[in-house]
Amino acid sequence: MVTVRDVAARAGVSPRTVSNVVNEHPHVSAETRRRVELAISETGYRPNLTARSLRQGRSGLIGLVVPEVDVPYFAELTRAFIDVLGEEYTLVVDQTDGRPERERDVVFHRGRAGLFDGLILNPLQLGADELARRGPGTPLVLIGEQVTSELFDHVVIDNVEAAREAVRHLTSQGRRRIAVVGGERESWTHTTMLRAQGYREALEEAGLPYRDGLDARTGALHRADGARAMAHLLSSGERPDAVFCLNDLVALGALRTLATAGVRVPDDVAVVGFDDVEDGRFSTPTLTTVAPDKAQIARLAVERLRLRMAGDTSPGATIVADHRLVVRESTAGPARAEQERRRRPPPS
Repeated sequence: MVTVRDVAARAGVSPRTVSNVVNEHPHVSAETRRRVELAISETGYRPNLTARSLRQGRSGLIGLVVPEVDVPYFAELTRAFIDVLGEEYTLVVDQTDGRPERERDVVFHRGRAGLFDGLILNPLQLGADELARRGPGTPLVLIGEQVTSELFDHVVIDNVEAAREAVRHLTSQGRRRIAVVGGERESWTHTTMLRAQGYREALEEAGLPYRDGLDARTGALHRADGARAMAHLLSSGERPDAVFCLNDLVALGALRTLATAGVRVPDDVAVVGFDDVEDGRFSTPTLTTVAPDKAQIARLAVERLRLRMAGDTSPGATIVADHRLVVRESTAGPARAEQERRRRPPPS
C-alpha cells in the first residue's frame, strides 16, 4: 500500500508538503505542487478522503429521504439533486415507504442522522408539532407539501394553482364532466388534498357542479390504481368526458384502461396527469401534465441546506418552486400538441 511517505520520497519533499497539496492548501509553490501531483500519479497513491473529511468536521454526505425511490417522480428528483450537488457531496438516498416510524428514525436517531452533513426530507406522516421536538442537530430541509413549519426551510410548489390550471385547460376545451382520480380520503397526503382542492375550485370558477360520481378514489397513486379507478368511472352512470389525475402514474393506468375499452383519447375522454415523469412523454397518446420544476426544487433545497450547514440560524423559509402545464396529445391531439411543444419555452 502506497503511503504519504512514499509519495514524499519520490517528489523529494516532506510528508507534510504532500498533505498540504492533497488538502489544497494555498501556500505551496506551483513547481512543488506539480512534483507532488506527478509523484501521486506515478505511485498510484489514493488519499483517505473519509479521514480528511472527518478531521474537517464533515462527512461529505448529504441524505435524501423520500417515500418511494422506485416511483418515477422521486427517481427523477433524485437525479436532479445529484446534478446540483456535483462532486462536492455524495448523495445517500433512503426511503420511508411513508411509514411514520421510518420517518422518525431518520429525523430523531442522532446516530443515523449524524452520518450526514445535511438532510433533505420529504415527510408524509410527521407533522410540524412532532418535527418541532427534534432540537438542534444535523441541518434539515423539507421538500413536498406535507409540513409547514417556521423551524425548517421548506421547498414546495403551488399545488392548488397547478391543479386549477390543469382543470381550467380542460374546461377551456368545453369539457363539462371532469372526473378526479386520486387516493382515498383516509390515506390522502396534504399534497393530494391540495390538488383536489384546486380541482374543485376550478370547477366552481367554470360554473360546474362538483359530483360525487366523478370523484374516483384509489387505494394508492400507482398505475394499477389509476386503471381500476378508470374502469369504475366507465361503468358508472356518470361517464366523464375528461379526467384529472393526481399524479402521472394514475394517469398512465387510466390511459391503459381507456385504450382497452376502445375509448378514444382525447376525442371521447381527455386525460391530464401531474408530475411530468418521463413515461408520459412516450405513452400513447403522450400525456398532458403539470410539470414541477424538479431542477429548481433541487437547487433551492440545496441552497437552503448549504446556508444551514454554514451556521445560518434565521427562521425557516417556505420557498415556492415553479411549475408549468405541458400540453400533449391526451388533451390536444397530435397536431395541436406539436404546436404547443414548439411554442412553449424550455424548462429553466
